[in-house]
Amino acid sequence: MMDLVNAHAGRAALLRRTLLIAAVVLAALLPRAVGADDSLPAPSGPVILTVTGSITRTNAPGRAEFDQKMVEALGVEHLSTTTNWTDGKQAFDGVRMSKLLAAVGAKGSSVAAVALDDYAITIPISDFTEFPVILALRMNGQALTPRDRGPLWIVYPRDDYRALQNPNIDLRWVWQLKTLTVK
Repeated sequence: MMDLVNAHAGRAALLRRTLLIAAVVLAALLPRAVGADDSLPAPSGPVILTVTGSITRTNAPGRAEFDQKMVEALGVEHLSTTTNWTDGKQAFDGVRMSKLLAAVGAKGSSVAAVALDDYAITIPISDFTEFPVILALRMNGQALTPRDRGPLWIVYPRDDYRALQNPNIDLRWVWQLKTLTVK
C-alpha cells in the first residue's frame, strides 16, 4: 500500500512540475502572441519614414520605421493633380495618409511633419480623413528622390476640392518628408 501512495505522490509531483513548466512557457509566449497585432514588421531596407508620438503600433522603441516596401504594402493609389511647384497636371503614386496613420494606430488630432531640410509644419489629421491625401513615392512613374522632392511627398488632391486650393493648404505639401509625430 505504501508503494501505491509513493507512486501516486510521485505522479502528482510530476504533474505539478509539468503544469508549472507549461505555465512558465505559456506566460513567456503570451505577451508575444498578444503583442503580435500591436507591432509592425521591422524594415528590411533603408528607413524612409519614421512615425512617433501618440501611436499604438511600433517596430522600434517608441517609433514606427518604414522602408519603401512597407509603405507600398499599405496599398498604392494613383492621384493626378496640379501643384504650385510643377508645370501642368502630374501623376502621383502613393499611399493614403489615412492608411499610414491607421497602420501605426495614430491617436491624435494632428501630425508634425518634418522634412529632410528641417522644414516643419503641423497638419490636422482631419485633412487625411476628409480628403484622399497621399504620401507620394512616385511622380509620373518615376521614383521620387531627394533631388525631386522625395523620397516621400505629402500630396493633396487640390484639383478635386476647391477647399484645398489655398495658400494655407499649400504649406502642408511637405516634400522630402522624413518624420511624422502624432500629437
